[in-house]
Amino acid sequence: MRKLGALVVAAVVLSGCGGQPKERAEPVRTSSAPAPGSGSSAAPALVLGAPTSVRVAAGGSVDAAPFDVARTVTMPSGWTAAVYARVEKARFMTFTPSGDLLVSQPSQGKVRVVRAGKVTDFATGLNRPHDMVFAEVGGATWLFVAEADKVVRYPYKSGDLKAQGGQVVVDGLPDTSTPELRGTYAHVLKNIAVRGGLLYVSIASTCNACVEDTVSDPQRAAIYTYDAAGKNAGKHLMARGIRNAEGLAFRPDSDELWVVVNNRDNTLVPDDRDVDGDGKSDKGKRMSQFVDQYPVEELIKVRDGGFYGWPFCNPNSDNGTHNLPFHRDYELNRDGGKADCDKADPIDLGLPAHTAPLGLTFVPALGGAVIPMHGSWNSTKPVGYKVVFVPWTAKGPGDPVDLLSGLVDTKAAKPWLRPVDAAVDADGSILVSDDYAGTILRLTPPK
Repeated sequence: MRKLGALVVAAVVLSGCGGQPKERAEPVRTSSAPAPGSGSSAAPALVLGAPTSVRVAAGGSVDAAPFDVARTVTMPSGWTAAVYARVEKARFMTFTPSGDLLVSQPSQGKVRVVRAGKVTDFATGLNRPHDMVFAEVGGATWLFVAEADKVVRYPYKSGDLKAQGGQVVVDGLPDTSTPELRGTYAHVLKNIAVRGGLLYVSIASTCNACVEDTVSDPQRAAIYTYDAAGKNAGKHLMARGIRNAEGLAFRPDSDELWVVVNNRDNTLVPDDRDVDGDGKSDKGKRMSQFVDQYPVEELIKVRDGGFYGWPFCNPNSDNGTHNLPFHRDYELNRDGGKADCDKADPIDLGLPAHTAPLGLTFVPALGGAVIPMHGSWNSTKPVGYKVVFVPWTAKGPGDPVDLLSGLVDTKAAKPWLRPVDAAVDADGSILVSDDYAGTILRLTPPK
């Protein structure tokens, strides 16, 4: 999956710097979209130079780790990297219509706002706030914030630096307080999108792989829609079998909802392949050589009524990474009795196993999407810990190429940054959040 060649990007780069942009390049996550269509997000493409080593401009952060030593990253030739802000345990981001940056801090119960380099509180006292999106609903501009157990919206006026007048749109979402979960919820943070008066909510799985999530109410490992203007109104199960959908985003000029998915770990060998080369079948065994590569993470287009496999079917990437079919899960669906894997919606693009993609940001000016990869815990070698660019083609997502890498200290075999989300500023630069060192990086394309 990893390409060391040139990065395919668009010839068009957003103009302007600072101020209030007329049309922001951030994805449809930030607003209600125009009428659905079949338009393309791809811009005319050109090929930039090969990856090169770039020193991170630390600015006023030179006295604080990890920038108390010189840091370099790998980027396409001509790109630069600089520290934009320091926000402890920064997760998801969005720009306000006025051009300020909002950053969620689930661990602190806060949403922070960054203006002219200064970081202040925008909203406090929240229950693990995660994803955020601006949308026009009912003729007004709202900021929607996904908390662990609910979604709240705040009215927004140009220049606001404090959230006021919050209204609950959906509550009662499962979290660690849900009695049947007994305080344990592996993926409690929620992700959202808003479009055409509908609120889309990802309710992730509570576990690595379990049947309980498939029979709960609401179902977990699923995406629901609600009326964006009314409390708990219009509840609809849109899609299921999506273990942990992150970065919900509509492809520009279309009605296509895309997500990245953190897939399961510790999968048993599903067939008679010889993993260790001893000439014998390893079916049903848990083997690190196999787990390191299987199953792939996912980039998928979400269909209303779709089923995407989890926990009964795992993507089969034996013959490529696009339009993937499934294997039956050996533990939970060995005989196919729990789910017909041949009828599950195929996976549009498989991303390397255990890379943990979190954000998904369409960038029309680049002709594709940017995906930050948070990195592995269940792999014998560190994987992920980078940002990839997925060029869009007439057939959908193309092959990913690295936009930002070199975030692992090879001597210590530990990351010094862990990417979470991406947002596009008015000048065309891409901001990347990091919840490990508490850094917002600015990645700037060549002029």
